Amino acid sequence: MVNGTMMQYFEWFLLPQCKLWNEISREASNLRDLGITAVWMPPAYKGIGGGYDVGYGAYDLYDLGEFNQKGTIETKYGSKDEYLMAIKMLKKNGVQSYGDIVLNHKMGADEAEEVMAREEEFFNRNIPISGTKVIRAWTKFTFPGRNNKYSSFKWDWNAFDGIDYDDKTKRNSIYKFLTKEWSNRVDKENGNYDYLMGADLDFSNRDVVEELKKWGKWYIDFTNIDGFRLDAVKHISYDFFVEWLEYLRKESGKELFSVGEYWHSNVDVLLEYLKNTKYVMSLFDVPLHFNLYEASHSNGDFDMRNIFKGTLVEQYSTKAVTFVDNHDTQLGSSLQSWVENWFKPIAYSLILLRIEGYPCVFYGDYYGIPSREYFGIGSYLDLLLKARKQLAYGEQHDYFDDKNIIGWTREGIKEYNNSGLAVLLTNKLGGQKRMYVGKQFSGEKFRDLLSNFQEKVVIDKDGFGKFMVRNGSVSVWVLDKVDI
Repeated sequence: MVNGTMMQYFEWFLLPQCKLWNEISREASNLRDLGITAVWMPPAYKGIGGGYDVGYGAYDLYDLGEFNQKGTIETKYGSKDEYLMAIKMLKKNGVQSYGDIVLNHKMGADEAEEVMAREEEFFNRNIPISGTKVIRAWTKFTFPGRNNKYSSFKWDWNAFDGIDYDDKTKRNSIYKFLTKEWSNRVDKENGNYDYLMGADLDFSNRDVVEELKKWGKWYIDFTNIDGFRLDAVKHISYDFFVEWLEYLRKESGKELFSVGEYWHSNVDVLLEYLKNTKYVMSLFDVPLHFNLYEASHSNGDFDMRNIFKGTLVEQYSTKAVTFVDNHDTQLGSSLQSWVENWFKPIAYSLILLRIEGYPCVFYGDYYGIPSREYFGIGSYLDLLLKARKQLAYGEQHDYFDDKNIIGWTREGIKEYNNSGLAVLLTNKLGGQKRMYVGKQFSGEKFRDLLSNFQEKVVIDKDGFGKFMVRNGSVSVWVLDKVDI
């Protein structure tokens, strides 16, 4: 089986009406040829910003660019039919599609209503800072533009446990509704991190849970999606996802690969969450992202022997989705922690060419981010992705024995002709390292796929070669006769 590789197919600053769904349809065969096996698509439903909304200000989950709501019929990425066609074209080319699911909150209510509430301390949501009072909250979602198509469910304050704005006083704060409590099965940051933004869904309300189960089944049946990227899971009661995913897998008969975004740099927190959710999902390896970020900003002082230390891929590789950057970490975004451009090829070699983890390539790194004058590393990624698809197989031998220069090899397997490779990288000065690739390569010549060296490496009778790397770079050594 080919190595699995995901691509996050969007970046935050795509232009409005970018027709992304059509772009995916056009690119589906190219993605397949590169070795992309799954595409994480941005949220497909109507957001508060209509045709400008990236998708995380979720308004109507049933409106996939079909109804005239929030000033537009299409979403930022196109129409319902274009979305369905993109999924169909991916499937035609053997590429899975993952939907981005935003269930934590709703925004852009159609009406406001009076609700009894009290304010909570921002940095400790367990401490009230006001008495009970009447606020005017935007919590009534009636979706008049959809007119009950697909679902007649109407949302009011009973479906939520809090909000961040009182329309009566025109004041922003965190308001918890009377008779409601924050869930204790969420992240403990800020005392309790149930509330994030907008009208916060109350997952202790069975009507809410049943409607989301109904919607999830509809969404799978309607779109033929293959899996999920789950947004902001640290803010949602973890038992909900156990029930929701188990129900949808049973109803659909699909595997429904799912990866949660739990934004935390402590791997122990991620491991605890996996346990609490009975391992129904994978998680993005946020600790690895921060290691890559630190290494790229350390001027060569980061100890590369520790690049995987304290990461999910180190502790639980089969549940780790590895990534370098994404829409939240890119320049100008809310969680900006951009891995420096010079380090990008190194970082991608670390997630694409090793056994462990399920790597995710960022659209912005492949296609560029024009609004930030970043033109990406598409030429490097073309080579690394094809090397992952064709060559990165077999037993792995690690050479993490130097502070700056580290490497590994893959012996290859018979099922992939001429597979196997050697990777050497450094965050400081270049050098060389003698590494074992396998006796089956004795006498063979290896070349640097990334063309940092023109000279070849000849493998000795014992299966070793002296591989080289230049300052602050990575070299990927492959059989000279390999055609990539």
